[in-house]
Amino acid sequence: MKNALAIFSMSILMATSALAADDVKLPKTLTWTSFDVGGTGYNQSIAVGKALQDAYGVSLRVVATSNDQARIAPVRDGRIPFALAGSDVFFAFEGVKAYASPEWGPQDLKALNLAGAQNCVSLGAAKDAGINSPADLKGKRVGWVVSSGSLQANVRAFLAFADLTPDDVELIELPGYAGAWKALVNDQVDVMVGITTGGLVEQAAAGGRGLKWLSFPHSDTAGWDRLRAVNPHFSQRVATIGAAFDGPLECAGVPYPDLITYHADEDLVYNLTKALDAQVSVYSKADAGTAGYAADKQMFGWVVPYHAGAIRYYKEAGVWSDDLTTHTDGLTKRAGILAEAWKKMEGKSGDAFAKEWMTVRAEALEAAGLPVYFK
Repeated sequence: MKNALAIFSMSILMATSALAADDVKLPKTLTWTSFDVGGTGYNQSIAVGKALQDAYGVSLRVVATSNDQARIAPVRDGRIPFALAGSDVFFAFEGVKAYASPEWGPQDLKALNLAGAQNCVSLGAAKDAGINSPADLKGKRVGWVVSSGSLQANVRAFLAFADLTPDDVELIELPGYAGAWKALVNDQVDVMVGITTGGLVEQAAAGGRGLKWLSFPHSDTAGWDRLRAVNPHFSQRVATIGAAFDGPLECAGVPYPDLITYHADEDLVYNLTKALDAQVSVYSKADAGTAGYAADKQMFGWVVPYHAGAIRYYKEAGVWSDDLTTHTDGLTKRAGILAEAWKKMEGKSGDAFAKEWMTVRAEALEAAGLPVYFK
């Protein structure tokens, strides 16, 4: 698969007339998967695509998908070179939750861009639902996207902050992220997890029920300990932008979105990374949330490694350091340990598969002196 995707990526570069501007060389057409039409990731993709078209004559084809694995699978299989995904890439890299299955396992994916931002992840509640703090969530109707392990984990994490579990609320099963936010507007749910910016949350804020974002105070140490026990990749963030915002909000931060690949050609990755940085001042005018795509806004110290082509550009941009090299080397080592552990699961399946894998995985990581995160 590595060689196939590398050949695929290189053949694009050789078979198409590359267009150059500002020393950026890209094929005439690029493709990446993204979130539902109307979601933050999709809207940002459209803004980025317009900037790439205007600057380099590059057409960005955005393939909208309704769930996490549908975004990543075409990249894994070499059909599409890039995915604009969310924090689910952490679960994929670790081979946990929905990825603890014979069809998946730990994924050797790499990042081009892990965007920092002034927005955040939180729970948005309808104003008429009587929810003013996480403690008020008990008994409320909460959107539960059945196709998204990452969104489900986010719900569990925010409930854990309030010392609640999914059993303490009414989970309303919904097929996709966009539909879940529409369900809030239509009074089918009271609360939905999401990013504080984007078209869907703006529609919810403008709807008849209105919208408010719940605060998760950083001073609540016990609450944050419980939250991170579910989502160790969440960090504390103070958001300053979002739909229906009254002021700074203490909430959770993850890089979003996450532009990832598996084994795309290094030159292609380098040039795309460079183009995204060069044009950020243009496309961020169309979508302020994209300002975090800039090289100096990257969340470099996160939990998945960067691609060699991206690192090459970030070094040129002067934002990469020896400490980041050490961090990435550590993640690469972790990926190797997970891959070796996964070999022990070859030929196995059945109802007990996930439980056995999680045991094998934990033993391998503990033997290497690395954090397990999930057990």
